[in-house]
Amino acid sequence: MKKIINLPENYTDDMLKGIYSAHPDKVKYVNDDLRCYCAVKEKKGKVAIVTGGGTGHLPLFLGYVGDGLLDGCGVGGVFQSPSSEQIANVTREVDEGAGTLFLYGNYTGDIMNFDMAAEFLEMDGIKIKSIVGADDLLSSKEVDTRRGVAGIFFMYKCAGAKASLMGNLDEVYEAAKKAKENTGTVGFALTPCVIPELGHSNFNLGENEMAFGMGIHGEPGVWNGEIKTSKELAKEAVEEITKGIGLNIGDEVCLLINGLGATSLEELYILSNDVTNLVKEKGVKIYRTFVGEYATSMEMAGASISLCKVDDEMKKLIDMPVDTPFYTQK
Repeated sequence: MKKIINLPENYTDDMLKGIYSAHPDKVKYVNDDLRCYCAVKEKKGKVAIVTGGGTGHLPLFLGYVGDGLLDGCGVGGVFQSPSSEQIANVTREVDEGAGTLFLYGNYTGDIMNFDMAAEFLEMDGIKIKSIVGADDLLSSKEVDTRRGVAGIFFMYKCAGAKASLMGNLDEVYEAAKKAKENTGTVGFALTPCVIPELGHSNFNLGENEMAFGMGIHGEPGVWNGEIKTSKELAKEAVEEITKGIGLNIGDEVCLLINGLGATSLEELYILSNDVTNLVKEKGVKIYRTFVGEYATSMEMAGASISLCKVDDEMKKLIDMPVDTPFYTQK
């Protein structure tokens, strides 16, 4: 294992200490718990948005805490859920009296702990609504059991913007729901990653082998086989997404090309161009393109492609400015 770390068991807390020391004007922690991650700035009367998830996916989840996006995040260990107590403590810190939206990925441990936190908080008089990202089209044929991956970015963006505009809790929830219902993601991996406390790869791929549809924790995909070209991968992914979200001629979309941690920007832009050409050939207009790392898996090589079907309201929300230590949009 080659990593710039101290003790493997301190990986998450050492990382958090680095973020807090680098960005004290933007983020803080509460209750003397490094894993209760919150934005410094508060806006009275605004609906709060709290997310959470395991370490290893930066900038997901905590990287979207800041102006115009989220207000707090419960931070778990590498690929592990935050505790219900951490989620509740974050929420108590950021709730401004207008209620809090829980917005996180569709994973069993996260669901269990967020639901438990909601019970605690509602006894305290804090109103909670919850919604999960479930954009990974190849993880399940059933929408309710699909994993949440990079496409949750559009849910964060729309919900965060609506909250910044002082929408009420129901309106913020509906903005997230609309983005969820119109977003689909397909991903693929070229290499595994190494979890620090394990010290070895979390799965194996041959020298010229890739996994199509693999999850961000190494969950099995739909096929393993020889590495395909960017155009071939783009075509298969776009076909799956077209079916998954019901794209039609005349539709307008935002495109997100996401690197999984060890893929160069050059490769991501090659893939972006191939996806763009395919989408346009279908008579679909691309409103805006995002290229970079939005939901990683440690040092896994690979990428994911997300398309979010947008209307005029969603375009306004997606275009609104944000400012976090990890993502800025003017």
